Amino acid sequence: VLTTLRAQWLRAAVLGATDGLVSTASLMMGVGAVKQDIKIMLLTGFAGLFVSVYSQYDIEVAQMKRDQSGGGDQGEKDKLPSPTQAAAASALAFSLGGIVPLLAAAFVKEYKVRIGVIVAAVTLALVMFGWLGAVLGKAPLVKSSLRVLIGGWLAMAVTFGFTKLVESRAL
Repeated sequence: VLTTLRAQWLRAAVLGATDGLVSTASLMMGVGAVKQDIKIMLLTGFAGLFVSVYSQYDIEVAQMKRDQSGGGDQGEKDKLPSPTQAAAASALAFSLGGIVPLLAAAFVKEYKVRIGVIVAAVTLALVMFGWLGAVLGKAPLVKSSLRVLIGGWLAMAVTFGFTKLVESRAL
């Protein structure tokens, strides 16, 4: 049971890191599609990171309050991972994942190169997170890594494309 519980919060951490990575990169690329200023891109990335982590914290606090007030079978609860531990792992991992595109963009002045560096850094991290998730979940490595990579690329492309469309239509 202990190994299973550890694997569950580790999977939560991998999902959190992937979420932080893709959310922050997508937000930065979307804002960058409209305003190519590096300061605005970085500020947007940090703001998105803060809001996401804080909302995860709020959800966890609400869940703990529900758990404390509810009854339920204690034996069943013991088989579940600690929600606090899973949420903490996910929030920390979200922050670490979100730092990747921020660091990638921080030192690149030219907009087009900055977008390329963000995509390259996020691509590498997505493959690594997909591989780690596959190892933890005992799933096929290549298939899992590709699924995470393609999902991340799609999220970034949709955000970037939609923002460009809105900008071109001056909505």
